[in-house]
Amino acid sequence: MKPIQKLLIANRGEIACRVIRSAPQLGIRTVAVYSDADEHALHVLQADEACRLGPPKAAESYLKVEAILEAAKATGADAVHPGYGFLAENAGFARAVAAAGMVFVGPTPEQIEAMGDKARARSLAEAAGVPVVPGSRRFSMGDLNDLESAAQAVGYPLLVKAAAGGGGIGMRLVEEESQLRKVAEATQTMAERSFGDGAVFLERFIPKARHVEIQVFGFGDGRAVHLFERDCSLQRRFQKVVEESPAPGLPAAVRDRMAHAAVALAEAQQYAGAGTVEFIVDAATFEFFFLEMNTRIQVEHPVTEMITGQDLVSLQLRLARGEALTELAQAGLVVRGHAIECRLYAENPDKMFLPSPGKLTELRLPESGPTLRVDTGVREGDAITAWYDPMIAKLVCWGQTREEALANMAAALAETRIEGISNNIRFLRRIMDHAAFARGDVFTGFLETYRQDLVG
Repeated sequence: MKPIQKLLIANRGEIACRVIRSAPQLGIRTVAVYSDADEHALHVLQADEACRLGPPKAAESYLKVEAILEAAKATGADAVHPGYGFLAENAGFARAVAAAGMVFVGPTPEQIEAMGDKARARSLAEAAGVPVVPGSRRFSMGDLNDLESAAQAVGYPLLVKAAAGGGGIGMRLVEEESQLRKVAEATQTMAERSFGDGAVFLERFIPKARHVEIQVFGFGDGRAVHLFERDCSLQRRFQKVVEESPAPGLPAAVRDRMAHAAVALAEAQQYAGAGTVEFIVDAATFEFFFLEMNTRIQVEHPVTEMITGQDLVSLQLRLARGEALTELAQAGLVVRGHAIECRLYAENPDKMFLPSPGKLTELRLPESGPTLRVDTGVREGDAITAWYDPMIAKLVCWGQTREEALANMAAALAETRIEGISNNIRFLRRIMDHAAFARGDVFTGFLETYRQDLVG
């Protein structure tokens, strides 16, 4: 056993508050870190201790490895949980934490690197027998030789994707050859600026696709289990808005094959901890292909927790301190009911989801209970700043059936009141009420296809 007595959470907002909920149940004290913009934030109030990092700019605070390590040293933390975003998938940070004599709550730096390079991850997935979308070789910065012939082999429409990208960043659609070179050059430039790596590759674009992911948990010794799937197809700008589990209308045989493929990849990498293997699914044929693997806890992890009864953050912490987790066996993991998550954002859906920072003059969220979970990192009177992601809260509703979960979500959204800033509550309510969503006809182009029904 590796004793973890004090945990520094290298993150902010909702996910920091989420980790703070699980740690004390394991006898672990918590340390929050904050920028000047977050000095009075909820996660700072809830932690046992708090330490300032620096100015509001993320590069000078939440992305500043030296400041985080200094905060850990100053407070006597012996472990670091990265949450999601910021440094969560930064192999250099994971190495620095270990080099400082602390436990990094997550996979190994090598596993983060392997899956962080999207082109390399595709190769590893193929080697593990996981189906991948037809794609091209990697084109390094400034190298676009044979680009057009590679595109012809992949087929149009296609995506130009940053090899080091993720979360929808560094991904551009090309529908015909006349657009290809210009888009590839622009994506390389953006990737170099955003990720320090200008490499791109081409990947087939499936016109009507679903985004389905498998939650996996690896034990670090070549064994892994899955905790079933989440459908994350409802997205704007390639970023998720609504997630649910089980995936509506997905044949059981397809679900089983997808889960088997995800576990095979995790086992091949001797993966340690919580991870998510994401797939693109042809909505017409149910053929599925590997998209990427996220080596961290996901924003939408509560959906899985609601249907399995498992605490994924607690499992992360227990594995990190050396517990065997013998009770976490595939045969004992079962799906109970249906869960749906809606992300409440400070943004204006009527204006292309433009972020809407400002003060939450009123924030009334429904009360959590057996069929409703509310995860948030803000209170009434707090400000949603322009410095960080504009998420206000996540509502997660459970029901014995999908119809019941939908009804519970509609009721929860009706109870929610946000004043002072633009937000997407009305937009989410219209999604829940939409006939196509109600019948489970979900796909990644849903929000754009039905935009006129959902906005205005």
